[in-house]
Amino acid sequence: MDSVLPFILGVVVIVLGLAVSIALHEIGHLVPAKLFKVKVTQYMIGFGPTVWSRRRGETEYGVKAIPLGGYISMIGMFPPAKGGQVHADSTGFFKGLAQDARDASQESITPGDEQRAFYLLPVWKRIIIMFGGPFMNLVLAVLLFGVLLMGFGVPQSTTTVASVNECVLPATSERQTCEAGDPSAPGAEAGLQPGDVIVSIEGEPITSWEQSTAIIRSHPGDPLSVVISRDGAEQTLTVTPALSERYVTDANGQVVEDETGAPVTTDVGFVGIGPTSARVQQPVTVVLPTVGENIAGVAGIVVNLPQRMVDVANAAFGPEDRDPNGPISVVGVGRVAGEVAATDQLAVTDKVAGLIGILGSLNIALFVFNLIPLLPLDGGHIAGALWEAIRRGFAKLFRRPDPGPVDMAKLMPVTLAVVVVLGAMSALLIYADLVKPVQLF
Repeated sequence: MDSVLPFILGVVVIVLGLAVSIALHEIGHLVPAKLFKVKVTQYMIGFGPTVWSRRRGETEYGVKAIPLGGYISMIGMFPPAKGGQVHADSTGFFKGLAQDARDASQESITPGDEQRAFYLLPVWKRIIIMFGGPFMNLVLAVLLFGVLLMGFGVPQSTTTVASVNECVLPATSERQTCEAGDPSAPGAEAGLQPGDVIVSIEGEPITSWEQSTAIIRSHPGDPLSVVISRDGAEQTLTVTPALSERYVTDANGQVVEDETGAPVTTDVGFVGIGPTSARVQQPVTVVLPTVGENIAGVAGIVVNLPQRMVDVANAAFGPEDRDPNGPISVVGVGRVAGEVAATDQLAVTDKVAGLIGILGSLNIALFVFNLIPLLPLDGGHIAGALWEAIRRGFAKLFRRPDPGPVDMAKLMPVTLAVVVVLGAMSALLIYADLVKPVQLF
């Protein structure tokens, strides 16, 4: 029971944070649309039946029952068929979809508002309106990561010893406890204790744990003079690193894997001590690069989404474990947030920082996902506007007649296919998050 309430609180925080993110995303569309005099009839958070709404001027603002997105309704999203043929291309199912979209677009234009249709706007204004939503998510992500990095800081290893191993076990050992006959760890033999602060090694001042690790790993079998600070007084100990099999790590501390996916090991010096961790506040210059790295990471997931979804399916319906860095649904995000809030392995500060990080990552995901150049996503409308600009630019260059606005309604069959695929993916991810959730702790 003690962990249930924190779990629920974590879920509620993420749900509310996601709702605010969606609301601000739609405001990113709404504000420029109104500035450019487009008539906006609805601003809604969610889909399905309307739970609450209120009309302000010409716009109805409201909340719907299914909180999985939002939208604004602008009149005249699609241009009429060329030549004024209202029912042109209406034969057949797919062509009928296009004509239905055109008809609905024309019906949304009320008398007196004919010049306030979305499709009549210059290309640059349409791009600003459609990019405004993802841009709001990007701004939110920068703010959240700024609070996380500059306010809470990033956990980093200090030069203070947190743990001292009793024995030396190879990295590939199947057991984690010492037994009779195991060689003693050099750190314990030398008298190192938790709480000791490493001041210098072989006369070289130590300013980071990584620096001390590099020296130790490169000196197996060599007696090292280690100056420590214990209870405010400095002492000199002699530590002789043992040659031991350890995992190879990259610049980010991740274990390097070979072509088969097996971890790579090497024989290096080993003392058997672990560092304490403390949050270190970062400068403002770190925020944008961190956001950029997150954008690149999410973009990589999107590019490899088919294979990622195959992996999710194999995990959901087979014995494989879920990839902690793979895609998850809203249900999975809520579950992760609940686990972060409920775990007893993190301090309160770390829990709050974790929830802020999740919200920041969610906004990065919304930013990248909405820029995919497919309808009904914002990126699809942006791509259509850019194609229109290119067509008109070439027509002007070669002194040809203006080809007019791009008939985006012709892409309605593709839009339907995208909606079906996204629905299937969401269903698979939700199922996987229920039966085989990502495990953090």
